[in-house]
Amino acid sequence: MAATVNDVILESGIPINPVYGPEALAGIDPTGDIGQPGEFPFTRGIHPLMYRARPWTMRQYAGFGTPGETNSRFKFLLDHGQNALNVAFDLPTQMGLDSDDPLAEGEVGRVGMAVDSLADLEVAFDSIPIDKISVSLTINAVAAPVMAMYFAMAEKRGLTLAQVRGTAQNDILKEYIGRGAWIFPVEHGLRLIGDTIEYCARYAPKYYPVSVCGYHIRESGANPVQEIAYAFCIARAYLAEGLRRGLGVDEFAERLSFNFDIFGNLFEQVAKFRAARRLWARLLRDEFGAQKPGSLQMKMIAGGGGGGLTIEQPENNIVRGAYYALISALSGAQTMALCSYDEAYTIPSEKAALLSLRTMQLLMDEMGLCDTVDPLGGSYYVEWLTSEMERRILAEMKRVDGEMGGIVAAVRSGAVQREVAHQAWQVEQGLQSGAIPKIGVNRYRQEEEPPVVALHEYRPEQAEEAIRRLQAVRSGRDTAAVTAALAQVREAAVNGQNIMPATLQAVRAYATLGEITHSLKSVFGVFREPVRL
Repeated sequence: MAATVNDVILESGIPINPVYGPEALAGIDPTGDIGQPGEFPFTRGIHPLMYRARPWTMRQYAGFGTPGETNSRFKFLLDHGQNALNVAFDLPTQMGLDSDDPLAEGEVGRVGMAVDSLADLEVAFDSIPIDKISVSLTINAVAAPVMAMYFAMAEKRGLTLAQVRGTAQNDILKEYIGRGAWIFPVEHGLRLIGDTIEYCARYAPKYYPVSVCGYHIRESGANPVQEIAYAFCIARAYLAEGLRRGLGVDEFAERLSFNFDIFGNLFEQVAKFRAARRLWARLLRDEFGAQKPGSLQMKMIAGGGGGGLTIEQPENNIVRGAYYALISALSGAQTMALCSYDEAYTIPSEKAALLSLRTMQLLMDEMGLCDTVDPLGGSYYVEWLTSEMERRILAEMKRVDGEMGGIVAAVRSGAVQREVAHQAWQVEQGLQSGAIPKIGVNRYRQEEEPPVVALHEYRPEQAEEAIRRLQAVRSGRDTAAVTAALAQVREAAVNGQNIMPATLQAVRAYATLGEITHSLKSVFGVFREPVRL
């Protein structure tokens, strides 16, 4: 049933009028609220010329099976025009388990690359110029040891830490909210993030130690307002941790980035990002006293949300993905990681990954998305919606601080998890009733043959190969050096020291991820999920 002029309401709960005119801009200051691209409050973009000077980075998410297979996919994407890498790790790696751990059985290499030691990263990045290609590590609970492996690999190639570029996702608070790949209790997870922030600020100044992920919170059911609000509350907690360690805000704030989701209403998504840039700049200036322009700039990766894709009529996801990429470009993202049309079924096939890459290239080279900055800026509707989104995001942040006791307490108690779960339930009710339209799901359904989608085949021999590599590493290393290094990791954890120096020593000695994680567990313990009532 078609909507009437009175009942259009966005997912964020914002009612929409049929027409907007000059009156919609009442209370909006063209200078203070909108401004110019590259200038405070960065509503129109963080660089003066944006894509006219430098198009967005294309960073497809990739990784599966063995490091050798992942290396081949990396090279395939780079050969076809991708200019950065985004590494997917398998579930055992994300949980700090070695490939021969009994808990890893059946999962090694299934939904990402298996990494047990520095030796695996050396294979995965063989012949890839990490001095020229920026690499994002999508790893969280064990980000510190995996970052250490990457740093050690760079050192072996002759790079200094001061030269290393890249990003680690490393957002543990969102794991408790939206994904579940946690290991340590909340306070210790937060401490490890503080260790990486502090270490990078002092020794690896070009590296982004944290990419705060509203993406996964939205994929878990949050609406667009909650996505930004909870991500900003999380980012504030990380900023507070850095300040607690004696760092000045301008020493590290510009090296925090964001990973956001895109699916749904085009104008809601564009306004969400314009509002977020403005609000972030104001928060950093007014609440934290940041002064460097880089500290005030919200840097983000976006380009698509798998939660918006459907199993039904999967070819429609090609069109959805193209619009997600369009939204990302209109929103001023620095980097795109566009979902592939088969992701509702499987790890992206080579064909699907290439199609997503070509989609971004089409927007860049054929469709004029790089011609001018913020082409929707000045629209009565877009500027009004941007301000309304900012107002609602800030109100939700204040609710987290006031009603929930702050984001760390809210995560520990499960309060924010309950908010997201409730929103997910509401969305599911809307999909089932048809109040939220979804083509192929509750509108324009077809009785059709099962779609032909190339599924990623899980091969047990991949796990066997990973275990053989792991055994070879263990048999060829200096056992005494490993034992001493792991003792130093435990000692640093016990004494409240930054664990990164000891962890670097451990990975250089080819200690495994599982061994390092076990050393930390022996001190920190493990997280127990709060009961959700």
